[in-house]
Amino acid sequence: MTLSPGQAGEQARLVLDEVERAVVGKRPVLEQILCGILAGGHVLIEDLPGLGKTLVARSFATVLGLGFTRIQFTPDLLPADVTGAPVYDPRAGDFEFRPGPVFTNLLLADEINRTPPKTQAALLEAMAEGQVSIDGVTHALPRPFVVLATDNPIEYEGTYPLPEAQLDRFLLRVRVGYLPAEDETELLRRRLAGGGRPPRLEPVADAAGVLAMRDALERVEVDDDLLAYVVRLLAATRGHPQVLVGASPRGGLGLVGLARARAVFAGRDFVVPEDVKGIAVSALAHRISPRPELWVRRVTGDDLVAEILDEVPAPRVETVR
Repeated sequence: MTLSPGQAGEQARLVLDEVERAVVGKRPVLEQILCGILAGGHVLIEDLPGLGKTLVARSFATVLGLGFTRIQFTPDLLPADVTGAPVYDPRAGDFEFRPGPVFTNLLLADEINRTPPKTQAALLEAMAEGQVSIDGVTHALPRPFVVLATDNPIEYEGTYPLPEAQLDRFLLRVRVGYLPAEDETELLRRRLAGGGRPPRLEPVADAAGVLAMRDALERVEVDDDLLAYVVRLLAATRGHPQVLVGASPRGGLGLVGLARARAVFAGRDFVVPEDVKGIAVSALAHRISPRPELWVRRVTGDDLVAEILDEVPAPRVETVR
């Protein structure tokens, strides 16, 4: 299956329309998450409990027609509970590998920061390489493979901070946030009308369709002026006086991929500066390490990236076409 950027954008909008039947009032957040999936990355959904993070992940799995597995991360979860392990087969008289829940298309890593770092690290190879190595044997994961992880803010009781190496594996981090009053009223109204159950969603794509939409992103043009703009943004995070560690080159690759996805949503086959600026905070903020004293002042990575976007001049639209 081959799709043009325009066809991929139309398909992506159909996916969002169907997901919105279950998730009320979060179109911008849903668009960012779908951008991450189409750009071939993994998404970290960070917010307080009860804001619909798990519902969002389940809805995307259903509508995209992907195999789905959920892991509830707890303090006693072991790495083998995620990746799988060799199990002795008495009939064969030998050990055989029994795949863990990571062998799926869309993995919901629910409350990922409630498990210790050793188990969190079990996902690193899977997220970076699309494979799992057990006892020296490499096992490929299905394609596509996407991790939608939810976590609670680090100030919340009973959480472990995600290490920088793992945060960098996430293409972007989004926050769901509370609904406006009118949308929350609509949510209650829908649930009452449905007998307290969420609506039954229908798949509008499948695994092959998701891969085709990803391939369509490769046909979206990115001008050299925009690439230079992305590099200036990365350099600004590394040279900022209030940042200990700036964004990695992986962050730049991710930002370009996400900008291409935004262009597809807008029905274009080329990227403009607004595509980069509109996704930069979600793509870069979790990859930088602000100085410790900023925590007391409630200054976050989001604030610093937003400040950098204001300071670094973007190329004019006419220079990129």
